[in-house]
Amino acid sequence: MRGPKVPWWQREGVISRVLAVAGVGVTLIGVVMLLVLAAQAGFFGPVPRVAAGAVFSGVLVGLGMRVHGRAGGQVGAIALAATGIAGGYLDIVAMTTMYGWLPPVVGYVVALGIAAGGVGLAMRWRSQALAVLVVLGAALLSPVVTTELALLAFLIVLQIAALPVQLVRDWPYLHVVRTLPAVLATLIAVAAAELGDATRGHRYEVLAAAIAVAAVGVAGSVLAVRRRAGDITASLTFAVATVPLLASPTMFERRTGVLVSAVFAAVLLTVAALPWMSTLAGRVRIPGHLAAVAAVSGAFALLEVCFGATRVQTVPVALYLVALGFLAVGGQQRSRMAAGIAGVFGLIGTLGFLADAGPSTLAHQSYAEAHLGISTALGAVAALAVLAVGFWCARRLGFVERESDATAVMVVGGLAGLYMVTALSVSLGIITGGSDGFLAGHGIATMVWMAAATTALLFGLRRLSRTPQQAKVALAAGLLVTAAALAKLFLFDLATLDGLLRAAAFLVVGVLLLLVGTRYARAFAEAGGRAQPSQPA
Repeated sequence: MRGPKVPWWQREGVISRVLAVAGVGVTLIGVVMLLVLAAQAGFFGPVPRVAAGAVFSGVLVGLGMRVHGRAGGQVGAIALAATGIAGGYLDIVAMTTMYGWLPPVVGYVVALGIAAGGVGLAMRWRSQALAVLVVLGAALLSPVVTTELALLAFLIVLQIAALPVQLVRDWPYLHVVRTLPAVLATLIAVAAAELGDATRGHRYEVLAAAIAVAAVGVAGSVLAVRRRAGDITASLTFAVATVPLLASPTMFERRTGVLVSAVFAAVLLTVAALPWMSTLAGRVRIPGHLAAVAAVSGAFALLEVCFGATRVQTVPVALYLVALGFLAVGGQQRSRMAAGIAGVFGLIGTLGFLADAGPSTLAHQSYAEAHLGISTALGAVAALAVLAVGFWCARRLGFVERESDATAVMVVGGLAGLYMVTALSVSLGIITGGSDGFLAGHGIATMVWMAAATTALLFGLRRLSRTPQQAKVALAAGLLVTAAALAKLFLFDLATLDGLLRAAAFLVVGVLLLLVGTRYARAFAEAGGRAQPSQPA
């Protein structure tokens, strides 16, 4: 039997750790008050304030190193050292931004040395808590010292300082706290630059910070997964690190924003494709979860390119082309991730296509002539290509191995294909046919519907004896499309089309119906003859 559950506050070491963390926070706040609030109140001079902060930080680090190794002294040593190192970092931030005593580059280098020293001490003591407290304390209180653009640089310095740890230690909490502050601060800077009246130079500086955050995130994640292929935290922090750069194109005009997104998409998709490159896969050793994160982030960047580089009417064409590319990769490499991304692009493209070429637009001549054109025709062609390549990819991935799955895919794909053929016919009619183009397009669409139904029925009749289940699916689909074509012929075309077009539609549909009916009767008669037993002589 289990003993009585011990309350958390009575467990060994819990209270001491809580008190130590609280002490770190309160002491660092005191250091910030010494550097900032005392300056605002006019107490002391700048030199005494900075010198006092530096001396106090040094004393705390010294005490921590002295306490470490003694019985029960590890918690206190970590708290003292973390407070001292973070306080020294804040001192450098104040010297660089508030007082201007250090040039920015020198301030960043010195701050990097202090942070790296703190992380190095944590590695020596094998204490993730020390590294986390150093980075988190400095990151949380640096915005109190300064809110200038230099703040982003100091947070990126903390992100870089903890980077080497990923080579030798599996410290997931450190990777999170070194990434999140830089990401959040850069996102806030991006939003402020977009909404405010920021200069062009300021926007490019924020962009440089976003690039640095993403680059350090990529480097850290790759270093981590090369040693520990199952390090999911490294991949997640990499995903978070890409967010500011994905948001940064909103700060610029369209051309610059598209260029930023395109370059970032190329880099991310290259990282995602590295496991498929035989010459590099063994060297970089990127696991599937990191490749998946890179692929999804790259897809977002590519989505930005599609919306930024095209007009409203041509966005579906761009999205369909991207979906084709991902489907080709998904089928060739048997990658469900690539196929899923293709599905998302295809769905967004279809929603955009239907916004211009919806059922109501296709049914009304004035709407169709106002909204349909070369862009919708190209979109319909691209959509048909996506359907064809998508079915091939589904077969390669094993999604349609069962006959029921194949049937569902064929039915949905066939209906979508017929809709796109209708949109294509009407669009081409409007482009080439003048005032009668809308009517000609609908007449051609009806004939195409019936031709597709005839093809499905003939295919099913030929397969009736060899693959009866597949034949039944084809026959059912053909009969449904035949019914739809006849409904369109009598309910829409009869009332809308002119005399010659109406006669042509009825003639073509009628001849195809006669052909199919004759073939249908002969096929079932032959099947019935084969089923009868032979009579004795």
